[in-house]
Amino acid sequence: MNRPSYVTDSRLYHFIDEAIKEDIGDGDHSTLASVPADLQQRAHLIIKHDCILAGVDLAREIFHYYDKNLKIEILKNDGDQVKEGEIAFIVSGAARSILTMERLVLNCMQRMSGIATYTHRMVELLADTNTRILDTRKTAPMFRMCEKWAVYIGGGQNHRFGLFDMIMLKDNHNDYAGGITNAVEATVKYLKENNKNLRIEVETRNLKEVEEALATGAVDVIMLDNMSLYEMSAAVKLINGKVKVEASGGITEDMVHDIAKTGVDYISSGAIIYSAPNIDLSLKAF
Repeated sequence: MNRPSYVTDSRLYHFIDEAIKEDIGDGDHSTLASVPADLQQRAHLIIKHDCILAGVDLAREIFHYYDKNLKIEILKNDGDQVKEGEIAFIVSGAARSILTMERLVLNCMQRMSGIATYTHRMVELLADTNTRILDTRKTAPMFRMCEKWAVYIGGGQNHRFGLFDMIMLKDNHNDYAGGITNAVEATVKYLKENNKNLRIEVETRNLKEVEEALATGAVDVIMLDNMSLYEMSAAVKLINGKVKVEASGGITEDMVHDIAKTGVDYISSGAIIYSAPNIDLSLKAF
């Protein structure tokens, strides 16, 4: 599976480097004390719960970043639907390197596989609609790249990566600016003065705000925040395809299909990341 564009080498290696420093400190003394330096071994990653597998590509990068001589035999790929008891990959080489990287690899893969699995389930609920599932910025600090990568692997669509790659005027922005019209006009002026070409999304809380956002003629996406199904249907009819429409706020599995039936283009869900349970995986010597 191809990597999304935000998984750059600089972000990837920065994350791995900082994660290794956090875990090792001045040395993995348990391994250094007990395992001979020249011992060569192997281990396989056992899947202990049915899931959408995620983090294999990252695991390979982690192992090779720490020890370029480790060999990784990939048996299952990112995005594969895997079963309990299957083997994702085999790593072989210096036993010390395998042991020292074990927990970092597992932590990343367990979290990413959980997010990918939850995302996939939400995407499947919308299979008979034209609505796409989006993620949000409700991510763990310093782990956003991996969490959004997992959403991508699970079949979801990534929203903006950060504050820099899209304009999103939320309720506080609009209130501080003196209303949606003021906020949008100031934004258009700012983008022009700074020679930036960014899409503009505006959060709305009721149909009156939807009308105001639409009237600016400068908005690309209108977000319907915590609206009822009736309000969402009315908003979609009012917008009538002039801009994209995103539903947001308290999205759950049992309501996602009904929301899609209102005709919205996107449903954004923070829960596909922050509420996803980890998937149990194990790296075992054999």
